[in-house]
Amino acid sequence: MNERMHRAQTIARHKTIERAVESGGLSQFQDLSVSEAIVLGLFRQGVTKYFAVFGHGTTDIAEALRVYEDAGLVKTWNVRHETAAAHAATALRMITGEVSAVITSIGPGAMHAFAGSLCAASNGAGVYHIYGDETTHNEGFNMQQIPRDEQGLFLKMTGVMGCARALYEPWSVVAALRAGAVAVNGEGFNRPCFLLAPMNVQPAILKNFNLLELSGAYVPRRLACADEDAFLEAASLAREARRVTIKIGQGARGCGPEIADLAELLDAAIVAGPSASGIVSSANPRYMTVGGSKGSISGNFAMNEADLVVVVGARAVCQWDSSGTAWKNARAIINFNIEPAHAAHYNRGVPVPGDAKLNLRRWIGVLKSRGFAPADGRSEWSRSILVKRAEWIAFRNARYDCPVLHDEVWGRPVLTQPAAIKAVCDFADAAGALKIFDAGDVQANGFQIVEDHREGMTLTDTGSSYMGFAASALLGVGLAGRYAVAFCGDGSFTMNPQVLIDATAHGTRGCIVLFDNRRMAAIAGLQKAQYGNAYKTADSVEVDYVAWAGSVKGVRALPGGSSIGELKSALEQAFSHNGLSLVHVPVYYGDDERGGMGVFGDWNVGSWCERVQAEHHRIGL
Repeated sequence: MNERMHRAQTIARHKTIERAVESGGLSQFQDLSVSEAIVLGLFRQGVTKYFAVFGHGTTDIAEALRVYEDAGLVKTWNVRHETAAAHAATALRMITGEVSAVITSIGPGAMHAFAGSLCAASNGAGVYHIYGDETTHNEGFNMQQIPRDEQGLFLKMTGVMGCARALYEPWSVVAALRAGAVAVNGEGFNRPCFLLAPMNVQPAILKNFNLLELSGAYVPRRLACADEDAFLEAASLAREARRVTIKIGQGARGCGPEIADLAELLDAAIVAGPSASGIVSSANPRYMTVGGSKGSISGNFAMNEADLVVVVGARAVCQWDSSGTAWKNARAIINFNIEPAHAAHYNRGVPVPGDAKLNLRRWIGVLKSRGFAPADGRSEWSRSILVKRAEWIAFRNARYDCPVLHDEVWGRPVLTQPAAIKAVCDFADAAGALKIFDAGDVQANGFQIVEDHREGMTLTDTGSSYMGFAASALLGVGLAGRYAVAFCGDGSFTMNPQVLIDATAHGTRGCIVLFDNRRMAAIAGLQKAQYGNAYKTADSVEVDYVAWAGSVKGVRALPGGSSIGELKSALEQAFSHNGLSLVHVPVYYGDDERGGMGVFGDWNVGSWCERVQAEHHRIGL
């Protein structure tokens, strides 16, 4: 143990493993445990933050981390639920780009974390998951593991979600860490990497282990499409088109200037996916806001009417293009994506694989060389999209102008979600706070309400729509030094409320705004739209969320009131608190359409499936 402490302190003095070895402070070859090799290997990749729920399956790794934290090389945040740990790590990666690690025990804890990894996998956020695994000497079923007479059951399960390596043999740690480096940092859509460490392998000693054999962080290189014909063919299609729409996803991050320039050259509308707000400023007159199954009037109009589509950095997830029915008049689709499978998703298309920014710049150059110039905005298409944008703005403002409606369940007038969410968005933007939207009705309304003028103002999990993500994300975002506001429904918050304790324990500043309509409103609304009735999406239990949150010492809990003025006052008090705060806002649910932003796209679910599928095949994309 003194040798481990010596290694940690020596590396801390020299800042890196390489310098410690080159200076002579450490021998290149050391006797160390597999657990310590994992910690050192991740440290060499720049991974220094851990979110943990330790158990009997990870006591040895915990001891290695303790020593390295004492030396100031790593930091571990213990939390109350493994899914919360997974969400905190995912949020940290999505906001800052920093890779961190989740550590749990075996069995149910690992299952919880694995479920949470769906969020990372669905959003292309590379993070490490380290789970204790069953021992390898066949002494019988290990407590809490999958009780079957088979080998590698957790390896099979985790391998479906991302990169997975089981350290059944101690020296396999080197190859496992190298594979992980590529998985979490690869160019394009990153994946979580699962390291399964059997309990009896963790303390195993690696004799004469070469410290410099541990791989550093993988640095991806930007790759552009080298096929000139792809850009020329795309330019020919653009020449023939009269109604162009550019649809952007998360992969368009960093491409805002190119997309805005391209829209001028093509006289195009710009429509965002639900997670792409801020890539193009909401103030851009060509920006039609969100489109898809939960899209806006203007966004879906631009998608439905386009005769040429330019897709930038997006997977065609079901809601993104209304389950394949959004492009009703598209003759061709030009698809920029770093993943070939996504670039080639549509028929009648020109896939342009590679880095979107590099390829967009090249295509813009080709277009200009072929005589394309910024449009004057006088075309029929330009006029029509501006009319639809104005129609959507009027629709939106009509909801803001009716901030209060009488609610049957609350038995009194309460705020509507559009008005309340708008007020919180405005407050967060003015305070420079990050907005994090949880899954559900709050998220769906928020898609149309946020007015981001740059990237990084809003975070939402649209890949897995994981209820409870926003509240848990506060911990990860707080570690990055950013104040954030989590927009949660009552249903989402109760999925993962332990952030009340975790954030307080670790000194996180942030605010949860809990929009309470006493039900799972997104599903209730879907049921009513499809079948005319809501079923089992609400209960009669009244919860005093202010008392609940206030019972945790250090949390500032406030009622949000029933007017915009009262809500703003509560937000100001919450923001002034040096810790976690919660603002409870009763909101309207009912048949008055002013109570929500509405949705204007199709979705292949429930009673709509036959019609939507028929339309999908009619379009033939």
